[in-house]
Amino acid sequence: MIPLGFIVLISVVDLASPTDVHLGPLLVVAPAITASFGGPWLTGLIGALAVTAQLVIGIFHGGLFTTNHETQIIALVLVSTLIVLYCRVRDRRGRELTRVRSVSETVQRVLLRPLPDRLGPLRLAALYLPAEDEALLGGDLYAATRVPGATRVLIGDVRGKGLTAIEDAAQVLGAFRELAHHHTGLPGLAAALDAGFARHLAETAGNATGSADGDDAVERFVTVLLADLPDDPAEPVRIANCGHPPPLLLAEGKAVRTLEAVHSAPPIGLGTLPGAHYRQEAYDVHSGETLLLYTDGVTEARDGERAFYPLAERAADWGGVEPSALVDRLRRDLLAHVGGRLKDDAAAVAIERA
Repeated sequence: MIPLGFIVLISVVDLASPTDVHLGPLLVVAPAITASFGGPWLTGLIGALAVTAQLVIGIFHGGLFTTNHETQIIALVLVSTLIVLYCRVRDRRGRELTRVRSVSETVQRVLLRPLPDRLGPLRLAALYLPAEDEALLGGDLYAATRVPGATRVLIGDVRGKGLTAIEDAAQVLGAFRELAHHHTGLPGLAAALDAGFARHLAETAGNATGSADGDDAVERFVTVLLADLPDDPAEPVRIANCGHPPPLLLAEGKAVRTLEAVHSAPPIGLGTLPGAHYRQEAYDVHSGETLLLYTDGVTEARDGERAFYPLAERAADWGGVEPSALVDRLRRDLLAHVGGRLKDDAAAVAIERA
């Protein structure tokens, strides 16, 4: 209705104006506005109506075959045609982008499968925020699976960006889903992941994919945190931290507790360093408490004044909040902190015993 209103308004004013006043060229605004929300067919129709209005103006306002009106009509036809062609190109590229995003969403669901709302006695919720608006995948990863008597969870962060980071993340996720059921302890699982990642680096060394910042195989590694959450609430939660940020333990009415690792372990991919050992540590996690796992994309997010996101401080108000609501609050608060755009991928997993 807006472009039609412009056509009627401009035509009426032009016809009511003196013969030396020509408002017909303003009719081009009608197809131009239509292109912002309509397709080529609708834009072409509005353009044709604008040309018809210009013909009417020419007939009743000075003569159709004057040089001025003929020039205006030809110019309006040419500009309207260009706008329609622009709409066709824009729509074709839009369809291509839609297909690409559909493929990306499919790949994401294959590699980074959505976590179920329930696993055994646990409620889970995950958050993934890519740094690039067009990207749905990056170097952050998480997964969870059932093992005898417990739920085993992984969260990790691949060094670097681009196709290499996605390739490395896919390797770690695939290895975890297979090896998680073959190792009773987290140290053995971490060592197996490290060995598998080393084979992956050897096989992909020299490939042309490369990362965005020029990493080579020697500099490729993955920080990983592995957690076993037993079904029996009396048993402690076991965690193996391989160079990853420590998780937080939240409880209503209690201070946030950071589960710092006593024994440091190298990231996956650096397990061959001298003195490197993978260990697991036990922590008491009671019913009603929420375990929050996250990547450094959360805590290293900066606001306009270059201040880091204070996750532990903000999480102090989220004790007793169910996991899905917690990660939703984290998403909104984190994006508000950075002004809507992250510089690095961010991921988090919230876990609570139901």
